[in-house]
Amino acid sequence: MTRLDLIGLIASYVYAFGLLLIVEYMGKKMGWPIFITRKLIHIGAGMWTWAILFLFDHWYIGIIPFSTFIVLNYLFYRRDVFKAMDGEKESPGTVYFAFSITVLFLIGWRHSTADSLYLVLPPIMAMTWGDAMASLFGRFKGKHRYTLLGATKSVEGSVMMFLFAFLAIGISLLILKQSGLDIHLQSLTNSGLWMLSVGLGLIATVIEAFSPAGTDNLFVPLLTALALYLVV
Repeated sequence: MTRLDLIGLIASYVYAFGLLLIVEYMGKKMGWPIFITRKLIHIGAGMWTWAILFLFDHWYIGIIPFSTFIVLNYLFYRRDVFKAMDGEKESPGTVYFAFSITVLFLIGWRHSTADSLYLVLPPIMAMTWGDAMASLFGRFKGKHRYTLLGATKSVEGSVMMFLFAFLAIGISLLILKQSGLDIHLQSLTNSGLWMLSVGLGLIATVIEAFSPAGTDNLFVPLLTALALYLVV
């Protein structure tokens, strides 16, 4: 383990627990409902995946923070440790999210020129932003409801899922391409990249619509990554 690996581990755990504690405190102080604090934590956790890329010298050390939170989030969920993250009727979506992030890093990240980061960051960002905005807009503005596989959602929420998943995927692919972090994207034109993002945004939206409660944190990132693998 190098000095940077150690710094990365410390920074990741400080960030994670700091995020939980700050959102927990602000939620109580401001009177925010749990579905808002839960999504703030969801976004904060998802965005930290970008930091992971630069905070570690070795990938097998870099996957430790999110992999340990598979277990920690399950314990938090079972024992109701953080009210801001796990409501009484919520599914263990935080466990699924940590699991899917860990799997995608295992698949696409090795700190080499052959890295397949296009299979890691864009699918995670689709879930990070698409799911959060779909949930928030669906709660506040969702008037046209539909039920699939026992989960009730809204047309308005699904529209936001598509819009933010499309933008998150497109921006992530563009960053990876322009920065040279992923050589697999160099043959894509910018217009082709955005067209691909439209298709993937639609796929992510359909997956989210058909995912039973909480399992979208598992199925959206992993199946979106599979779709990317098949077309790139």
